Amino acid sequence: MERVVLVTGGTGALGTAITRRFLGEGAVVCVPWIVEHERERLEASVQGAARPRLVLERCDVADDAAMARLADLAHTDRTLWDSMLTLNLTTAYVAARAVVPAMLSAGGGRVVAVASRAVVPPAGGFIAYTVAKAAVIAFVQALAVETRGRGITVNAVLPSTMDTPANRAAMPGVDPKTWVPVDAVADAIAYLAAESSAHISGALLAI
Repeated sequence: MERVVLVTGGTGALGTAITRRFLGEGAVVCVPWIVEHERERLEASVQGAARPRLVLERCDVADDAAMARLADLAHTDRTLWDSMLTLNLTTAYVAARAVVPAMLSAGGGRVVAVASRAVVPPAGGFIAYTVAKAAVIAFVQALAVETRGRGITVNAVLPSTMDTPANRAAMPGVDPKTWVPVDAVADAIAYLAAESSAHISGALLAI
């Protein structure tokens, strides 16, 4: 079972040390925060594979209701699970199922799916999304094997957090300059869809 650690005061000096210690042990660490510059400092101090396991949520730890909502981060109900699988995985399957037969008949084609850099390796805090996007990666790699040698390539791009209006609204305290421009993702997709990429299949292009 995945270890989840809640560190109250986790953005302070001692809290940061505790947070980094548990992250170093492979745990998912959830840190409620109020002070913006402390959150930014903690976030900047955690890099690499540990970053997806750091869950930062604005929350007053003296507020019963807010803490109850924070604890719900570890809970995924069936409705959310089904919606994440449908939105991220089933749509990829349905689209591929619709076009791959025509590509096989034509002797070639390109399939490019969108997964997520945040699920490699899998992280905690958003398990339904993580499983769905990880399944997209498995689907892409399996379909690449099945269509090998038949003129079709199947690849995936794995963007980090993208600079979109929705993400800016959801994370107003984060500098969007650190995010991936959507044009960069579009460029990567165009590259994998090009005729010149005929020998690239089953690839995961992290952005």
